[in-house]
Amino acid sequence: MSSSSKRRVVVTGMGTINPCGNTVNDTWDALVNGRSGISLIDRFDTSEYACKIAGQVRGFNPDDFIEKKEQKKMDIFIQYAMAASSEAWVSAGLDQIELTLSQKERFGVYIGSGIGGLDTIWAEASQFKGPRRISPFFIPSLIVNMASGSVGIRYGLKGPNSSVATACATGNHAIGDAFRLIAHDYADLMIAGGSDSVINPLGVGGFAAMRALSTRNDSPTTASRPFDKDRDGFVMGEGAGVLVLDERDHALARGAKIYAEILGYGMTGDAYHITSPPPDGDGGSRVMKLAMKDANITPDQVGYINMHGTSTPVGDQIECKAIHNVFGPHVESLLVSSTKSMHGHLLGAAGGLETIVTIKALETQVIPPTMNVENQDPNCNLNVTPNKSQPKTLTIALNNGFGFGGTNACLVLGKG
Repeated sequence: MSSSSKRRVVVTGMGTINPCGNTVNDTWDALVNGRSGISLIDRFDTSEYACKIAGQVRGFNPDDFIEKKEQKKMDIFIQYAMAASSEAWVSAGLDQIELTLSQKERFGVYIGSGIGGLDTIWAEASQFKGPRRISPFFIPSLIVNMASGSVGIRYGLKGPNSSVATACATGNHAIGDAFRLIAHDYADLMIAGGSDSVINPLGVGGFAAMRALSTRNDSPTTASRPFDKDRDGFVMGEGAGVLVLDERDHALARGAKIYAEILGYGMTGDAYHITSPPPDGDGGSRVMKLAMKDANITPDQVGYINMHGTSTPVGDQIECKAIHNVFGPHVESLLVSSTKSMHGHLLGAAGGLETIVTIKALETQVIPPTMNVENQDPNCNLNVTPNKSQPKTLTIALNNGFGFGGTNACLVLGKG
């Protein structure tokens, strides 16, 4: 199908739960005002851990979204996906209509997770008492596609039901893949995004063993500092970010509010290293070029990039190089930022949440800040929107997501 004959895809619903808020509005208010959701970990004893900080979801009550008897069948990442999907469903006005069987057969779910049910694995393994004592819900609670499966079951959605696990690019890939399913007429609506939660002894210990996490334990709210010269690693977050995607004519026919349009999607592989990007930023450069080609736009039309920007010494620098490679002199007109400075790195949920952030920037014409930029790294020489949100006239923005294994995804979003 040629680009001219692709169906247009819009965003009609959004939902999130994350360290900065349990709704889209609360999250956006926190981010534009520079409020951090990062604190000392209080879920387990961190006395033997090099990293003692994370962005933890607060005030979440699964009873608000899931029946008690169903909760024991769901790892926390599935519960977060259910909560975010519930907000997105209402946001899209789907609670006000009765879907027909034929409509449900054209309505799918594509929610990914970078790691899946590590909480469930840790809980089961740490109290293992033999094969006959394993919960029958152990496997269904932990596998990655159960977020999509559970959401599909809840709403009776019988269209494409799938998932993806591409580390920290998961959310972007899930939304991009769902976008293509609608664009190429395999579905009319999709619920898409990402969910992850691994703030447990195994998850924190595993990332700490890689020396990937910040150890700025004496100042949790300033520990995540993308593009700052003194950054020392990422801060783990958790949560979910979910969108309702709708074929444009279908959305207009049902009178839905259009928050944004997905204009393009790119994906590449680095073929370089299991955890590090190539020094020349080739994979990141190519993925942005491919996404813009898919959107049929030129670099000078882009006003904002929500960067992957994890606060790692190598990753931030190389992503900045990739942007320079692609945008050249236009970088002088670009604003970029990383809200991971406030909510931490949500791993497989990062792309879902940060796509919502990018949409809110387009909707409000405000760029959320990168907090904690006290001494900007000269190798990160972009306008990173330091420490304070900025107004900007925007029509098109990008959202980058890069993952371990050398997997990259970029979404191009247009103002609704």
